Amino acid sequence: MNELERKRRKEQQVVAEMIALYCRKKHVRRKGQPLCPDCRALLEYAQTRSAHCPFMEQKTFCSNCRVHCYKPDMRENIRRVMRFSGPRMLLYHPLLAIWHVVCSKKEKRKQE
Repeated sequence: MNELERKRRKEQQVVAEMIALYCRKKHVRRKGQPLCPDCRALLEYAQTRSAHCPFMEQKTFCSNCRVHCYKPDMRENIRRVMRFSGPRMLLYHPLLAIWHVVCSKKEKRKQE
């Protein structure tokens, strides 16, 4: 697996964990239960966007991208998920959360 594919998978893993956490807490799902239909659709949409992203080599996460390819309604949905799940990731997935913050900070410094 090349570096680009590794980045895609890592980004997709972070998004999947954040959506799963959101669904568990907001839609009263238990860990291990499947996502509700709305969260499942958002996850599939996010994975499709990531899989076809032409800017993956230059960025780490969609939040660091200058081009936002999400449809407006999906963009608002993913923002809601990120706002809720982001701070809670430190409790539920601390290593993933720290990795995400470090990569985001590095990316923002490169763009300045």
